[in-house]
Amino acid sequence: MIVAALAFLGGALTIVSPCILPVLPFVLARTDQPFARSTLPLLIGMAATFAAISTLAAVGGAWAVHVNDYGRIAAMVVLAVSALALLSHRFADWITRPLVAFGARLAADSTPGAHGIGRSLVLGIATGFLWAPCAGPILGLILTAAALHGPSPATTLLLLAYAAGAVTSLGIAAAASTRVFTAMKRSLGAGEWVRRALGVAVLAAVAAIALGWDTGALTRLSTANTSRLEQTLIDHIAPAQASGSMAMQGTLTGTMTGTMTGTMSGAMTGATGGDLMTAREAVPDRVLPVEGQLPSLSGAVAWLNSPPLMRQELRGKVVLIDFWTYSCINCLRALPHVRSWYERYGGQGLVVIGVHAPEFAFEKNEANVERAVHELGIKYPVALDNNYAIWQGFNNHYWPAHYFIDAQGQIRGHHFGEGEYAQSEELIRQLLVEAGASHLAAEAAATEGTGVQAASDESNVGSPETYIGYERAANFVSPGGAVSDAPHRYSAPPELQLNHWALTGAWRVEGERAVALSAGAGIVFRFQARDLHLVLGPSDPTHPVRFRVTIDGHVPDADRGGDVQADGTGSVREQRLYQLLRQSHPGAVHTFAIQFLDPGAQAYSFTFG
Repeated sequence: MIVAALAFLGGALTIVSPCILPVLPFVLARTDQPFARSTLPLLIGMAATFAAISTLAAVGGAWAVHVNDYGRIAAMVVLAVSALALLSHRFADWITRPLVAFGARLAADSTPGAHGIGRSLVLGIATGFLWAPCAGPILGLILTAAALHGPSPATTLLLLAYAAGAVTSLGIAAAASTRVFTAMKRSLGAGEWVRRALGVAVLAAVAAIALGWDTGALTRLSTANTSRLEQTLIDHIAPAQASGSMAMQGTLTGTMTGTMTGTMSGAMTGATGGDLMTAREAVPDRVLPVEGQLPSLSGAVAWLNSPPLMRQELRGKVVLIDFWTYSCINCLRALPHVRSWYERYGGQGLVVIGVHAPEFAFEKNEANVERAVHELGIKYPVALDNNYAIWQGFNNHYWPAHYFIDAQGQIRGHHFGEGEYAQSEELIRQLLVEAGASHLAAEAAATEGTGVQAASDESNVGSPETYIGYERAANFVSPGGAVSDAPHRYSAPPELQLNHWALTGAWRVEGERAVALSAGAGIVFRFQARDLHLVLGPSDPTHPVRFRVTIDGHVPDADRGGDVQADGTGSVREQRLYQLLRQSHPGAVHTFAIQFLDPGAQAYSFTFG
């Protein structure tokens, strides 16, 4: 009951989320009719449809998602017809009679009654199809639990509780709106004006949904505005969840102190904290603890190099799950070792699955990931986890993260970040022997990456990963600070301290990036490291953005990175991580500067190595 109450409260929070905006016009469009016979049935229909679709999405795999897509299309048609009926009575005379009757029953003013209740319920069901993709962290946690353990009355109860919380908030808003609209009618005679305004609002909402704003821009706004409130509730629902940033990269040191703990009333399992489970202890006679069961992989939105893989198909195989994202420098430096394990043991029972969990919005683009997979020489299956369904199933918090699963589908070890590659391979070999493999290939010699995949020179790294967007930016020292989401001309102070950085020229600083608005815009950074990388992209993929970099005011020459010429020039042609400097004599503190010779550069984050 406590979990259901928290889910109800989490649903109630959606009223303050921009993600709910496309639904509001459909609710408010009927506020001039009795609440019990109009708005209430609509809200009940919304909640029921939402719970049904969410349950199917959680336990039914990809086919249920497609069902919801078709439902959304049909719902948009119905609601668009309803909006036109609100706007113009002539429309009812112009359209065919059956469509007129259906649209009028859903949207036109009518005498309340039993049939009015039915019409409102049908409209609520249609709206529920549109609302289902609008989900926050709490709903994601509920869906993950359902995906892990299949359909159950408890899952549906939690989804209904979440939906009930949301429709309660909407009902309160609708009741308040009814009083406002009634007063407007009495004082201004604005009934027809209100009716047409609501028709415009409904059409605008349908357009927003058709363009994907409800699951795109509005969802991102929703996350920014409600994630803190919902995260507090998640901490109560899943108290065993490990603390730490989802975006944390790098090696996590320490030792594992216990086996995996359950979350969500024991319905969800995931690994928490610690270094390689068997660090230097994975010997054939050691019994490895069981951390949990392999979670479902059905949450992937697409697969590369393979058809979708299900848990049942992987029984009898040793599985390595590699959480990565293609602009993450730590992930890129771990890739040579993952590829080596796949090539060495793939024929002896090892299945490697790269779970691509995006950090930036552009990493959700399947074509971008497909290009990166090809360029990086990845041959093993890659699951695109754009909705973090698999990520949440493992209760993961890091890039890269490796999970080792035995032939019975049990998680037997994990490692977060770079390093401990020999111990990871030793664990793979032990699990293969347990599964019955014999005559294993010899252990790999030391694997050395090249270019951007070369190991970091940790002894000379004195600068941390630094984000450009205002949501996570630190040590930004342009006078006046960042102006959020608006064009602004920036300058750099005369001197920079270590790890301080500044923008120069015209930029628009957004949540996760900054966009150069004119030629000559630039970035300066005072850093200490052998390698300097910057995640960049062009605003228009058909128009590359030229740039020039300097180090302490001079062209880099021999200190250039793999994406820069000796004279410091280069171009941004796609959204990815660019290696701009690799110093031949690292150790000192230097000032890096990049100037974009064309407008349209998108800058996301600096990383060092």
